[in-house]
Amino acid sequence: MAATADAVARLLPEAKIEWVRASTGIITDRVIAERDHPKADMIVGLSASSMLVLKKAGLLEAYRPEGAEELRSSFLDPVQPYSFTGMDVYFPVICLNIEQARRDRISSPTLWRDLTDATFKGRIVMAHPGSSGTGYGLVAGWLQSMGEEAAWAFMDALHANVAVYLHTGSAPCLDVARGEHLIGLGLDMRAAAERARGAPIETIVPLDRVGWDLETFGIIKGTSQPALARRIADWATTAEANGIYAQSYSIVAHPRVQIPPSIALSHAETRMAKVSLLWMAENRERIIAEWTRRYDAKAAPQ
Repeated sequence: MAATADAVARLLPEAKIEWVRASTGIITDRVIAERDHPKADMIVGLSASSMLVLKKAGLLEAYRPEGAEELRSSFLDPVQPYSFTGMDVYFPVICLNIEQARRDRISSPTLWRDLTDATFKGRIVMAHPGSSGTGYGLVAGWLQSMGEEAAWAFMDALHANVAVYLHTGSAPCLDVARGEHLIGLGLDMRAAAERARGAPIETIVPLDRVGWDLETFGIIKGTSQPALARRIADWATTAEANGIYAQSYSIVAHPRVQIPPSIALSHAETRMAKVSLLWMAENRERIIAEWTRRYDAKAAPQ
């Protein structure tokens, strides 16, 4: 985010820009709550599944940025009027503390169901789907790839091993990097960043597929600064902007941008589950309500 903010400041030296950072669920709910008196001009980095919720609610300005035709088609808003554009793919991974695993002679999990083994009881932390886009991607990915009945049964078994549900996608892998727990189910880019800093983390993309989502940007309907917002949107499609995204994410929208070896995750694209972002948007409220009813007792305080 810092590199993006610096680039936007150079792009618009005449503008004073205030950035508000929060997890996916918090930003989504806030934009909806402010619908009658919007305080934001633009959203940058929100999940596509949440953008579809905001679009359905009529809260996004219709705008297709210049240069959008150069991006991968899967990163473009599929439904008219065109209202948001993808930046990068993010997906959940298993972060394993290598030092603890070696000490306790624990093998690396390779499938999601491995996490239900009694070996991991009380040793797993996971991103909360109500506040974290990564957490929601986990749950929605399981529901779509396993089928709902099997997925809820899996989550019941997983819940028995979870110590706490944390409120950001980054928190689980940070927790594991600090050695506070053995396993974290969290954001791929945070795992890569902590590994690059020398943390004893193994990043695992399970063989039985992972859910995923896109980070996107779009303009809030009713913004008082439409011209400035469109300039940012036009820049955000460029190879320069995508080069910044590629410093954190292993798949970006612009096909000509190279991913640094330290960020790239082997097998990531081949292990992405077939998911419908529209289904994720349409079922978000129902899924989070059911998940909360079942598991929220282990949520960390906010």
